[in-house]
Amino acid sequence: MPRLLVVHHTPSPATQELLEAALAGAHDDAIEGVEVVVRPALVASVVDALEADGYLLGTPANIGYISGALKHFFDTIYYPCLEATKGRPFAAYVHGNLDQTGAARAIEGITTGLQWQPVAPVLTVSGAPDKQTRESLYELGGTIAATLSPG
Repeated sequence: MPRLLVVHHTPSPATQELLEAALAGAHDDAIEGVEVVVRPALVASVVDALEADGYLLGTPANIGYISGALKHFFDTIYYPCLEATKGRPFAAYVHGNLDQTGAARAIEGITTGLQWQPVAPVLTVSGAPDKQTRESLYELGGTIAATLSPG
């Protein structure tokens, strides 16, 4: 069964809301045959990354960059996964109250180095999540899971 690894750093109510919306999309009843594994970024491992067939990444933008927790995940898995995970699909979202550009650019740069394939542009969210934002996260989670679905 294909496995979606959701790696997130969720330190606030807003980022928790985004994670829940993305997970709801990944678990949509129309998507069959995908196992969704959720790991906080500080505990996600090389084994988790190697066993996954695709990735959903979530982070706050901290001082214009990805969270230290997501950076730690990438630092941990980068070289051990460099060859083995080439071409795998991913999606990502970034939440911040100001500018998320640097964080989105960091995710794009690191995943380009890993040669992961985006299924959508990095979704950037400002401020408190509203209904449209939650729907966008639901769609993002559903899109990456559907990409892995054998059905």
